[in-house]
Amino acid sequence: MFSSSAPSLIHRRMFPTVRVSFSGPLRQVTPADRYVVLLDVVPVDNRRYRYAYHRSAWLVAGKADPPPPARLYAHPDTPVGADALRKQVISFEKVKLTNNEMDKNGQIVLNSMHRYQPRIHLARLGPGQNIPITPKELSDVDHKTYVFPETIFTAVTAYQNQLITKLKIDSNPFAKGFRDSSRLTDFDR
Repeated sequence: MFSSSAPSLIHRRMFPTVRVSFSGPLRQVTPADRYVVLLDVVPVDNRRYRYAYHRSAWLVAGKADPPPPARLYAHPDTPVGADALRKQVISFEKVKLTNNEMDKNGQIVLNSMHRYQPRIHLARLGPGQNIPITPKELSDVDHKTYVFPETIFTAVTAYQNQLITKLKIDSNPFAKGFRDSSRLTDFDR
């Protein structure tokens, strides 16, 4: 958890990774039009949660903290033309999440112990239009938003149970530094 004297700043890749593909007709007003795929993560509700191990359930623990600044993450392989977009799977494996509201690296900022919904935005950029970097800029371009309810998650920065920590490390391909056997305790081995 966070403490006011020494905040815990976490910068991690999102796991599991969000992957999307697009098919079918795409509106292309001019041959020069390009498509950019963006990701943002928005709060699901105005509550804070805690995990009750004895119940194996998430419980409401109070009112949500103020939401962090909204950010869009543009996929680095976009913008692309319509044909190229239909031929590839867009994977957001490089997106990073943080709880540091002062982050200057373009990471998505979340509050720990809050529930979030990732959203995918497909924006059409005409000649001279730039990639939107804020929700306001996104609203100014032709775009479609996709929401998949099964991707809702609870942001967690610290685990209170060693077995949960071990499960997370064993299941997350980005936690390979934690699997280094020289760092494991007898319990973990």
